[in-house]
Amino acid sequence: MFITGLGTAAPSQRYTQRECWSVFEQSPLSRQLNPRSRAIVRTVLTGKNGIDSRHLALDKLDEAFELTPDALHARFTKNSKSLANQAAQRALTDAGVQPNEIDGLIISTCTGYLCPGLTSYVSEQLGMRSNTFVLDLVGQGCVAAMPNLRTAEALLASGRCRCVLSICVEVCSAALYFDNDPGVLVSACLFGDGAGAAVLANEPNGKRGVQWKSSGSLLRPEDREFLRFEQKEGMLRNILLPQVPGLAAEHAATVLQNVLTVADISRSQIVGWVLHPGGRDVLIALRKKLDLTEHDVRWSASVLREFGNLSSPSVLFVLEAALADSAPSGYWWMSSFGAGFSCQGALLEVE
Repeated sequence: MFITGLGTAAPSQRYTQRECWSVFEQSPLSRQLNPRSRAIVRTVLTGKNGIDSRHLALDKLDEAFELTPDALHARFTKNSKSLANQAAQRALTDAGVQPNEIDGLIISTCTGYLCPGLTSYVSEQLGMRSNTFVLDLVGQGCVAAMPNLRTAEALLASGRCRCVLSICVEVCSAALYFDNDPGVLVSACLFGDGAGAAVLANEPNGKRGVQWKSSGSLLRPEDREFLRFEQKEGMLRNILLPQVPGLAAEHAATVLQNVLTVADISRSQIVGWVLHPGGRDVLIALRKKLDLTEHDVRWSASVLREFGNLSSPSVLFVLEAALADSAPSGYWWMSSFGAGFSCQGALLEVE
């Protein structure tokens, strides 16, 4: 399988972390939290946590405190469609492919729910054929880009599709929740909105070749309670515990070693690292566990700095940044991790 086109999209509204703190500090919600919670928010939003800004689907920052199920659902419905469509159009243009040439459409999200799913709306917006195979994947969190791409690989390998469009879209501002739980507060300060899309085919298209060589995964249900969504008061509430960076690094190292062993490739042959930027502490843990330098994770750090944690599209933003930076040819490692606790990775060969 070859990745023949990439596209990303984020809301035009960009807010610095300090802007977020200024609005939060003056909000009625801030006064409902205890002093310790306000101190946590201030530390995350004004300290050196690897994030300078986030793109949020909010015309004004105080819209973040419109915390009713109806308001959040309306935000997800409007923005998930538009962001997915923008990213898809850019990926198709990058690949030089028309919408009617797409045989399969796979969309992943976890920050909202629609029935029919997003594939119904996006396929209509793009003008795809009515017999295009469509599949909506939900509930996989930050890891979702990898199983999405692996599903595309299976469709291509089966011969049932010649060209597949893969999309990940998250409107994290539609999954906001505030209370005195530290993990909930950190989540509110960490996540941004965006979409990433990739066009996949069995043959390269004459551009820089990005071939999907092999992949692997690890699912640890016993670690599920450290990172997941729950429903509370009709809204999504993120569970995020301090153990997550260490778990992410541990599982990422395991998946990497398993795939390299099967592929008979040494760790030293990896020349590019495309890693999900879950947060500053996650990148620190990954660097330590995988013996990486700041230079190795520069694309992940750059995406985190500009956009925050975008959840499932993040790794596609990182891949796009790496390709735009003319990273060296050879073997690259792409990996994401998230709710489940799940970790997946893929070995790419880039020409």
